[in-house]
Amino acid sequence: MAKHLIAAAALLMVAGMKGAGAQGYPARTVTIIVPFAAGGPADITGRIVADIFSRHLNQKFVVENVGGAGGTTGALRAARAPADGYTILSGHLGTNALAAAFYPNLGYDPQKDFEPIGLSAEYPEVLVVRKDFPANNLKEFVAYAKSNTSKLNVGHAGLGSVSYIGCLLLNVATGIKPTMVPFTGTAPVLNAMLAGEIDYECDPVLGTLGQVRAGSVRALAVAARKRSPMLPDVPASHEQGLPQFDIAPFYAVFVPSGTPQPIIEKLAEALNKGLSEEAVQKRLADLGADIVEPGRRGPKALADLVKSESARLLPILKEAAEK
Repeated sequence: MAKHLIAAAALLMVAGMKGAGAQGYPARTVTIIVPFAAGGPADITGRIVADIFSRHLNQKFVVENVGGAGGTTGALRAARAPADGYTILSGHLGTNALAAAFYPNLGYDPQKDFEPIGLSAEYPEVLVVRKDFPANNLKEFVAYAKSNTSKLNVGHAGLGSVSYIGCLLLNVATGIKPTMVPFTGTAPVLNAMLAGEIDYECDPVLGTLGQVRAGSVRALAVAARKRSPMLPDVPASHEQGLPQFDIAPFYAVFVPSGTPQPIIEKLAEALNKGLSEEAVQKRLADLGADIVEPGRRGPKALADLVKSESARLLPILKEAAEK
């Protein structure tokens, strides 16, 4: 009987410590892991999130770029971190929904090893080609690609990254099999395209917007039902007759599984407040993001999104990856 009483008291003490820790959170600097190189959509979005948390929680939130393996190296580090709220993952569609299609020995479970905090942004992908690519629209691109598949090089930010996923969907939809060339992030991909080393890429609007507007590269299609306000002259894939090429990767915030619920709620509330700010919304819109409505921002909404996107895309991607 005494042993049971001691055990119960110990449990109550631990629970009390956790509650107290959550009340004072954050008491020191928090690390936000961005699982890609600096300069790309994941990095820029992660830094916007870090700024939101810093301002609303009155503590320093710093970004650490941990690239490699399509974002899964950084995601694995975050999954194995202590579940105390001091290590956060700024993940996305690839790292937290679809990585299992490409990495059978992933080392973490995208859904079981993370607790969702909230959706940061969604960026429709766009098909971008080098400046002198011999096609002016999606129809011409498909015709040329089918006749020259073996000669084409496609840049992506690693197996399972959103740039890899986007172009894999495009390849499946068009029946082409180009050479997929990996890089550590979307910024290096763009540099390689400017140098003429790759022919095309599929990346969120944010990743290539500046170079498209400058005329250094050309955008042929937005992978969506409608055009992007940031690229109004670029037709959507649906209006060009290729609705299968439809993807707007989500970027979102996660913490290791087991993080105390009060900390999760505190982070979710801060993120929601930040995303409601006019200045933040304008910044995201200027980057080509679809602004996330309040009803889609919380932990449950993000968990539902991860499940639905996994169900929609995993079968297609697994089949394509096995061919």
